[in-house]
Amino acid sequence: MTPYLDYAATTPVDPRVSRFMARFEGPDGFFANPGSDHPAGHAAASAVDEAAHQVLGLLNDPGFRVIWTSGATEADNLAIGGLARALDRRDSRRRRVLVVATEHSAVLAAARATMSAGMQVETLPVSGDGLLEVSTLEQALDDNVALVSIAPVNNETGVIQDIETLAPAIRAVGARLHLDAAQAVGHLPDDRPYRHADLISLSAHKFYGPKGIGALCYRPELRLEPLLHGGGQQGGIRSGTLPVPLIAGMGEALQIRDDHDERTRQRGLHQRLSQHLEGLGDVVINGRRDGSAHVLNASFAGVQGEALRAALADLSVGFGSACSSRGGPSHVLRAMGRPDALAHASVRFSLGRFTTERDIDAVAGRVADRVRRLRAISPVWRELQAGKSIEDVYGVTTPPGMA
Repeated sequence: MTPYLDYAATTPVDPRVSRFMARFEGPDGFFANPGSDHPAGHAAASAVDEAAHQVLGLLNDPGFRVIWTSGATEADNLAIGGLARALDRRDSRRRRVLVVATEHSAVLAAARATMSAGMQVETLPVSGDGLLEVSTLEQALDDNVALVSIAPVNNETGVIQDIETLAPAIRAVGARLHLDAAQAVGHLPDDRPYRHADLISLSAHKFYGPKGIGALCYRPELRLEPLLHGGGQQGGIRSGTLPVPLIAGMGEALQIRDDHDERTRQRGLHQRLSQHLEGLGDVVINGRRDGSAHVLNASFAGVQGEALRAALADLSVGFGSACSSRGGPSHVLRAMGRPDALAHASVRFSLGRFTTERDIDAVAGRVADRVRRLRAISPVWRELQAGKSIEDVYGVTTPPGMA
């Protein structure tokens, strides 16, 4: 089977999580509705409460409340849309929502949807390496900003935003901070970024838990309007019968999330892959060397994007975000100033807990072979080999960092 290097799209369920979840399924498990007032329901409710404590343990902050969702997409929509609706109901003067240009499509789409509630949505540009500069944020902030949404770890490039440096400016104008932390669990060195947030979105399938379950963690003083209406579960903010096995699985996955040693191992694999790719020459590494170790995004100069995707169709790697529409250049790379041709000729390699050196070598070898074949018939590559600058070939003023 082809090695799997698309962990940023989804992770396999850890076998330990699968075994744990089995206790909550079947007629002998804790399968009851946690809203039922009988012993079986109470046992299920206790399991849900324990999982909530495990989420709070990740954040290292008991000041949050936990709302279970179907994943980070729903959590993003509830955070951004729920807050916007609540502000609209109160006729608040805070009508501006700021989102980083490289955010996940779920955040960007959720923000745009708030315009129907009278919100003004603005995107914050990033530098060529994907970072949101403090000066850029400060220039955009004023007393009318309701919410700023930032992903601590970008899903396409692995760029880690400096939340501790950015958050004080947001707090100074009284705005709220939302973190789409779907890619952050297990990949940040500590929990400090979470402490500055007011709302945090999580998704279990990004950290070896089951698909179909996530959470929105929010400060209790915030008012959120529900997106779903029904039986009034979870304080009326998100109705629906809670999926106890999935919730328990998410909690267990948080208990065994990647630690420092695993991040160090993945950093070594990341460097190994980078060295393989850089050996090809004229490879753009999109992001920062100090980004998350589990993502490496590379563009291959002198290669046509559609041809590259076709050549690598049998490999389990990513092209942009697996959650967005396919076909066009990545909006993340565009926001970082990459020309469309280079953005389209990019590949996202994402590593994980079960990735080995053998996997890295096998995938890198296949990529190198196919890139060389494509370059052999590429007129653009011939121009580069003849000494024409990448600025002239790709029509850019400032060249991207070349490996």
